[in-house]
This record gives sequence, C-alpha cells and structure tokens, in this order.
Amino acid sequence: MDALQQLPGIGPRSARRLTYHLLLHDRGGARELAEALQHAVERVGRCEGCRNLSEEALCNLCTSTRRDDSQLCIVESAADVEALESATGYSGRYFVLNGHLSPLDGIGPNELGIELLLQRFRQGSVSEVILATNPTVEGDATADYISGLAVECGLSATRIAHGVPVGGELEYIDSGTLRQAFAGRRSFS
Repeated sequence: MDALQQLPGIGPRSARRLTYHLLLHDRGGARELAEALQHAVERVGRCEGCRNLSEEALCNLCTSTRRDDSQLCIVESAADVEALESATGYSGRYFVLNGHLSPLDGIGPNELGIELLLQRFRQGSVSEVILATNPTVEGDATADYISGLAVECGLSATRIAHGVPVGGELEYIDSGTLRQAFAGRRSFS
C-alpha cells in the first residue's frame, strides 16, 4: 500500500483498494504488473533526439521519415506528446523538457535540456517553434523564455491557444481562462 501511495493521484484508500484487489483477486495480474514495471525501469530511458521516453537511443517519432522537420513542438512531458499525438494531426517533431522553469524548486534551463534545444534550433531545419507548455505561471514563463531563444535564432515562435473548452458554458468558466479566451479571440475569415 505504501508503494502504491507514491504514485500521483493515489491516496491511502485507493492504494488499499488496489492492493486488496491484486492480492485477493488477481495475483497473476500483480505479477504481470511487477514484471512490466521492472522491464520499464531497466529498458526505458530518454530519446537522445527529443528527450521523450523510449526503449531505443532514438524514439520512433525521431526516426520517422514522415514527420515535418520544419516544425518543433516543445512540451513539458512525455504524456503531453501522447496527448497531442492522439488528439491532433500534428506531424512535426517534438522536444520534451521533462519539466518547466521553477527557480524555487531549483529547475533552471540546464535541467530542461535547453542546450540540446538550442542545438536543434541552430541545425537549420526548424523554422517554427510551437510552444505547448501548460497554461500555468511556470509553463508561461518557460514558453516566454524559449520563445526569446527561438526569435534570437531567427525562428518563428507560436503558442498553442488557451481558452474555453469545447462544450463549456461561459458562466462556469473561471475568470483567468475566460480572460485568456477573450484576449486570444480570432476572426472567422
């Protein structure tokens, strides 16, 4: 139970429920889970090209010849890559920061692999940097910092849109989201 509680979003009650289920009803599943975790810990690392999770030195996104080298999407986590891949038709390249700037937590440019990112900017194939960091204070600060670096390298820097979710009702949207949506409105033409 203690080990399961270390996972994000798993509290004492969920950990207890999962533990009892695995031990009382699914010992085979428990073994399979343990083996899968062991395999992942031993074999999965960061891709040398984009810093995404991969069992190989270069992930399948970096080795694909079908992706557009002129676009580079910057995200905070491997989960963000998965979300964008499943929800969008984006076919460019990625760079995974594995975090965001947070001076109070000791996370600066070195921890985010900014030097490797600058190398990508300077290679000459990238023309647009798409900043898809989270719409938080830290995510916005990270996007601002990276956009400055991109512009210094002569690249176009864009930011993903933020605002009202599809199906959302204005009266239930928080004021910060509504303010951003209103400020970022676009023409129908």
